[in-house]
Amino acid sequence: MQLLEPYIIPDFELYTTNDGSHTLYLPHLDETYHSRNGAIEESLYVFIDKGLNAFLSQNPEIRTVQIFEVGFGTGLNAMLTFIAAQKLNINVVYHSIEAFPLPIEITNQLNYIDGLTEQEQTIFKQMHLADWNKPIAINNQFTLVKYHSKLESFDNNGLLNNIHIIYMDAFAPNKQAELWEIAIFEKLYQLLAANGILVTYTSKGDVKRAMQQVGLTVEKLDGPPRKRHMLRGVKVDSQ
Repeated sequence: MQLLEPYIIPDFELYTTNDGSHTLYLPHLDETYHSRNGAIEESLYVFIDKGLNAFLSQNPEIRTVQIFEVGFGTGLNAMLTFIAAQKLNINVVYHSIEAFPLPIEITNQLNYIDGLTEQEQTIFKQMHLADWNKPIAINNQFTLVKYHSKLESFDNNGLLNNIHIIYMDAFAPNKQAELWEIAIFEKLYQLLAANGILVTYTSKGDVKRAMQQVGLTVEKLDGPPRKRHMLRGVKVDSQ
């Protein structure tokens, strides 16, 4: 897989969200990487609670969970998943695709590791410094695979029908419309194992219809604090 050119953000602002955690604001897109209402709070709710925890509650026999994240970004979802995996005593293989990696001098400014153990702080930095396009053992329970690629051209890398949970965390549909089209959801659907789920923070009607059109059974859930709704789709096992 050929690496893309490094992404240099021409302008950005470190923004403190309502729960005290950072996000990055990109003026040229007028967009933030995470919710202004609370970066950690929203990620915990949408991806850990309604994603990881919900899947495990329905599939308790699965002890090695395969996750695919759309948008590694700041590494927040990966770090929160790592912490959750240790508490739940499960194994995780965490696949994350990112076309435009953030420079380490930017991610070093984020306050997500404040209050974490020294080991966890080291792991967060290790995630960002990890090589691309190959499995990296973060510890004996968590393997990280970062793909430096656009999702549109991602070759699935042997993941068809193997992913248990997809974190759909691209920029908002009105900012990055190409990642919310039916063709993208068809690709993501093919990655999912039977009874796998896709969770996303948005509840837009166009997104819900695209998810349904590719075969997902979609439910609109209560959203995180100060957001009305979110979506979760399930690849129902027809057997």
